[in-house]
Amino acid sequence: MKSTCSDRFGRALLAVWLAGAALMEFPPCANAESSFVFTNTAPQPTPRRSSIILIVADGLGYGDLSRYGQTKFQTPNLDRLAAEGIRFTSYYAGDAASSPARAALLLGRDSEQLRQRADVDIPLAPGDITIAQILRQSGYHTGLIGEWNLGDDTTSGAPWEKGFDEFAGYFDPNAAENFYADYIWRYAPHSSYDETNHTWKDFVGRETLYYNTGGKHETYIPDLFTKAALNFVQNNQPDQFNHYRPFFLLLNYKIPGAGKGPVPTDAPYSDEPWSQPQKNKAAMIARLDGYIGQLREQLQKLNLTNDTVIFFTSDTGPEKSDGVDPNFFRSAGPFRGGRGELYEGGLRVPMIVHWPGKIGPNQVSDFPWAAWDFLPTAAGIALTQSPTNIDGISVLPALRGESRLQTNQIFFRWELRGRESAQAARMGDWKIVRPQADEKWELYNLKSDPAESQNVADKNPDVIAEFERLLKK
Repeated sequence: MKSTCSDRFGRALLAVWLAGAALMEFPPCANAESSFVFTNTAPQPTPRRSSIILIVADGLGYGDLSRYGQTKFQTPNLDRLAAEGIRFTSYYAGDAASSPARAALLLGRDSEQLRQRADVDIPLAPGDITIAQILRQSGYHTGLIGEWNLGDDTTSGAPWEKGFDEFAGYFDPNAAENFYADYIWRYAPHSSYDETNHTWKDFVGRETLYYNTGGKHETYIPDLFTKAALNFVQNNQPDQFNHYRPFFLLLNYKIPGAGKGPVPTDAPYSDEPWSQPQKNKAAMIARLDGYIGQLREQLQKLNLTNDTVIFFTSDTGPEKSDGVDPNFFRSAGPFRGGRGELYEGGLRVPMIVHWPGKIGPNQVSDFPWAAWDFLPTAAGIALTQSPTNIDGISVLPALRGESRLQTNQIFFRWELRGRESAQAARMGDWKIVRPQADEKWELYNLKSDPAESQNVADKNPDVIAEFERLLKK
């Protein structure tokens, strides 16, 4: 049963959030930005549309899931998600650094077109249109739980100014790595009652997590994110009371990352003859896998399984840090490199899509697509239009197993900006990499050499020339 305004009156915001009390409906913001025009008029009636959940892990490598070849531990919930849907083996992150990679997902642009860098968080520009804005304008209720990692601008670049009706998480990636933080940022529309004016106000600010104050470690923040996600789904389930309004939930976890944060327990790997950092990383991935199971149970309980499409992926490839060696678990799978590198190990990550009734079970696809393709794909699911000034294309035909998209027509490019810039591009089975701006192009044939072990640039100058022509174009 949904709670009423009187039920919520006087409660603490955090208690409301964790208890699962529904928020009042919040109308979409009207903005006119970029090539996508927002209006004040209500959306036209549309057919019943699926809700969308996008789950993004942090630094989860291609080989960190058992469905993608991991043998030292298992990820049964993600395995079932893949078995009931489609698993992509040539999906690419938007960049090899987290901030531009997450921006590419939201904006539908490749990293060469982005302002974001590897070494500093830069807020989204006022004219940047996110998938959350597009979906909210088309009638979706939108929420972001977890890491933002796109600057700490709480005005024009904040999540609630970029299309998210609700937000719970952290702006700064360093703050997000504190898994026992004693505060959390919250944006909750129409959730604070002004007794003077007798009106409901929006709340935005830091809320104290008292159970973690004074150095206490009572609540693990990724657990808290999962609980918030379960409540978001319950509060915003499409029904007759909200005119079957679908929802969009972006769930950004900060795990496993480099595996350097604490984890409540290293079970079920406590007895393994591994170093402690390796046990911790495996336990984080097991915990993440459990979160997927909880979310699916909630959808099943609410009879939303067939009306919700789930995307699961990672922001970048695996990270090496603080005693965690990606080679120990072969986290990058058969590929070279990791986070911070534009080789396949830093860019090629898991992508699982689950959409009963639309995607058949036990599908595996080698069709190449990338983070910037998510925006037009999600817009297609929502039966709405995308901006025209983006790099992504809708991969709905590939999700449905259709063959209208030709692999040899795919052209991707990446530009990793930081203290040193690097570039890479893929065209069909060919890939070029320039590890530093002043170096020559390296060339690899991914079909015959997916590990990028044989640089064949000198033998194929015509291929290099074609890449350079396309990059200039």
